[in-house]
Amino acid sequence: MKSQLALNKFQPSCPQKAPQGAFCFCSLGVDWIRHERLRYHSPMNAGNTPHDYDAIITAPFGAIGLRVQDDFVVGIELLAETLEPHAAPLPFVQHAVHELQQYLLDPARLIDLPYLTGGTLFQQRVWKAIADIPSGEALSYSQLAQCVHSGPRAVANVCGANRVPLLVPCHRVVAKSGLGGFMQGNPRGLAIKQWLLAHEGFA
Repeated sequence: MKSQLALNKFQPSCPQKAPQGAFCFCSLGVDWIRHERLRYHSPMNAGNTPHDYDAIITAPFGAIGLRVQDDFVVGIELLAETLEPHAAPLPFVQHAVHELQQYLLDPARLIDLPYLTGGTLFQQRVWKAIADIPSGEALSYSQLAQCVHSGPRAVANVCGANRVPLLVPCHRVVAKSGLGGFMQGNPRGLAIKQWLLAHEGFA
């Protein structure tokens, strides 16, 4: 794991608040759009089957489960088990699968996908700050908390509520010494977080 000095190399630009009632939208960055309804899904790895996803993408750590609504990603789950890959025959799903596969091949590639997060204005501010962390860099929970004028425990809870990892790359938020948490305490989550950080050259 990089030293604290290396963690400080990346200086985040603290996000502004989103317009009231807005949800988060991202396409090579984070902007804000209004969206009245967002379908919520079950938490990561909560006994889901391949049929619960619009696509399953094979990954070195297992698989990526993808959920979409209209032309937005509304859920990404990082799965430690190997599942049979599939993708719904819809143009946006096929595009999303391609973007995620390209990231697995080239971690420096920006994932160009629109997504919806829902959440409170505070959660949106934290997710925007996380989305601004470049590949190959990381922030500690304390640094992220300073950026959004909050506390480490509060931002850690927001990380745990993130429904679109990789697009909001919460694996790039680490403890001052060690990996920190990931995937809401899933016992295999830290191995996936470690793989993602190593994949991006943060070791």
